[in-house]
Amino acid sequence: MKISTVKKVFAAGAVLAAAAVLFTGCNGNADVEGKKFLNIGTGGTAGTYYPIGGAIAEVLNKEIPGMSASAQSTGASVANINMLSDGEVDLATVQNDIAYYAAHGTEMFQDKKVDGLQGIASLYPETCQFVTLKSSGIKSLAELKGKRIAVGAVGSGVEANVRQILAAYGVTYSDIDAQYLSFAEGASALKDGNVDVAVLTAGYPTASVQDIAAQNPVRLLPVEGKAADALIAQYPFYTKTVIPAGTYAGFDEEVPSVAVMAMLVAGPTVNDDLGYCVTKAIFSNLDRLQAAHAVGKQIAKDTAKTGMSLPMNAGAEKYFSGK
Repeated sequence: MKISTVKKVFAAGAVLAAAAVLFTGCNGNADVEGKKFLNIGTGGTAGTYYPIGGAIAEVLNKEIPGMSASAQSTGASVANINMLSDGEVDLATVQNDIAYYAAHGTEMFQDKKVDGLQGIASLYPETCQFVTLKSSGIKSLAELKGKRIAVGAVGSGVEANVRQILAAYGVTYSDIDAQYLSFAEGASALKDGNVDVAVLTAGYPTASVQDIAAQNPVRLLPVEGKAADALIAQYPFYTKTVIPAGTYAGFDEEVPSVAVMAMLVAGPTVNDDLGYCVTKAIFSNLDRLQAAHAVGKQIAKDTAKTGMSLPMNAGAEKYFSGK
């Protein structure tokens, strides 16, 4: 065979090999029969992560040839990090603060640093909401010393949020009666008068807060000014946000607060080519995410790096840079 012919064959083979790599990357993990699968970890079926994850799976199945993506209900952020690490899921919705803790081995991941996590995109803000009854007379986080606060379940992201935010106001757990309750438990305790403030981190309007507001006039406590700036300087995964007036019945004040971002996170099973294909498919079909849940309207390409707390998947980075 002539050298020129060998070169042509080699070049053609290289092109086919490159195409095969891209095709493999864009079709997830293959089983022995060649079927392509991509598992997406979400949250509880009554929450926000599950419908958004389901919509993402539908988009990927339609837009990426040969893809078989499925969303599964999980224990949400912390559980999803562990499942990504173990290879049980390939993609997952995770709060950016939880992703930060996992990547740095802090908070609930103290001495359990998780390697190989990659950011695909920030999706929408999950706002830290400090809820009290108007009848309590509490109007500021600086007034919480000596109060009974439902701070979230032990080891939860909400509990970490509460501790960090209160510290920005000079309030520590030794200053309050901290009650380690989930928000569902905290909401019931607030309605029953057993706590003064209940805290949750979620997109607004939140159904559980709407339920409280339907029975008792509520007030949301602001996180603002120098305290918010100090918080963000120390913990860069927080972003400023504003809860609009009228978000909850009977409370017509605009409330500044801080939020963490719901992120789409990839594990080490997602290569750069697949990361690009996934990102392109999602952000070319945002209407389907908007139809799945109200928070879908807050997902946008121009905020996809807001609060990004992980190294980004190179393919996702390529998509957003327009290269």
